[in-house]
Amino acid sequence: MTSLPPLVEPSDDLSIDEVKRYSRHIIIPEVAMAGQKRLKNARVLAIGAGGLGSPTLVYLAAAGVGTIGIVEFDIVDESNLQRQIIHGQSDVGRSKAESARDSIKEINPFVTVQVHEERLDSTNVMSIFSQYDLIVDGTDNFATRYLVNDAAVLLGKPYVWGSIYRFDGQASVFWAEHGPCYRCLYPEPPPPGMVPSCAEGGVLGVMAGTIGTFQANEAIKLITGIGDSLIGQLVIYDALEAQVRKVRIRKDPNCAVCGESPTVTELIDYEAFCGTISDAAADAARESTISVRDLEGMLDRRANGETDFLLVDVREPAEREIVSIDGSVLIPKNEFFLGSALEQLPQDKPVVFYCKVGGRSAEVLAVAKGAGFANAQHVGGGVVAWVNQVQPSLPVY
Repeated sequence: MTSLPPLVEPSDDLSIDEVKRYSRHIIIPEVAMAGQKRLKNARVLAIGAGGLGSPTLVYLAAAGVGTIGIVEFDIVDESNLQRQIIHGQSDVGRSKAESARDSIKEINPFVTVQVHEERLDSTNVMSIFSQYDLIVDGTDNFATRYLVNDAAVLLGKPYVWGSIYRFDGQASVFWAEHGPCYRCLYPEPPPPGMVPSCAEGGVLGVMAGTIGTFQANEAIKLITGIGDSLIGQLVIYDALEAQVRKVRIRKDPNCAVCGESPTVTELIDYEAFCGTISDAAADAARESTISVRDLEGMLDRRANGETDFLLVDVREPAEREIVSIDGSVLIPKNEFFLGSALEQLPQDKPVVFYCKVGGRSAEVLAVAKGAGFANAQHVGGGVVAWVNQVQPSLPVY
């Protein structure tokens, strides 16, 4: 358990309208007038206005955090609305940052919103982070998580972290001055392609609300200095079993960024550190990637009897139920890594793999080439590119 002094000094005063708005906070002895003034004076940066960012932003705004920053460069897609509750149907196609800003102003006009409509990277993270007291990380990729962690450690900033996938969620607070950092928990990223994203594997919508409100709660506790922080603890939530458990995290004295002899003393190339696909997949795909227009021509020639090949969908069955390319067969990626799928591939004709956007099919391509299928290829951009460029009448996800 880690109890810390308040992160933020109180503001000078609250207006009569603010006292009315926050009265249910103010009458809580642990929060009281001083705590609400601290919330008013706080500057919190939310990284992402997506699944985790949505409930975090909603509740921090409602709680009266005086200045909220939003780092977000994406636009609202209809597939977001199942969990990204800060956006609505009329926001589809809009900037997520602007949509979130407008929602916050509707929730609480006393909040100042600062929009950073750009991709967070090593060139801008330090200047953006330096403007805030606290960071809330709602990202969904490892490169940005390590970037956030390292920048926070170098600047001495606390940040609240969360992660969700299907029915599982995790949350913690990392602050190297008082406990472990993210690298203490995960010293190295998983191998490329090993951990599917929510876009590939899905997520129960309410998981975003559960973990996002965990994050908002931890932020409020840090700002006001109440309760025991999750510094040094990892909350693990299983929605199917309705179980919450805590795991203690210890500071790693050999941590590359916050350890006794750090080797990471400045920001690095995080895309290269985490990788998007393995080196083997990149090598395999270099000379064996076709476009969706190429595939369209191949399918036409196959239909006319001019050529023959096997088109393999390496996604999961639930994804295929949403959309697929006609004339393909389903063999999920994991079956290739287990070895059981290779015997299903023909030796007498070429094989072409596709997935959602191309990452998984590149990994399968590497396995197939390693097994002797020298003429195998994969489709760059996957089924999403197919829908966008060839069959726009089909749904995407």
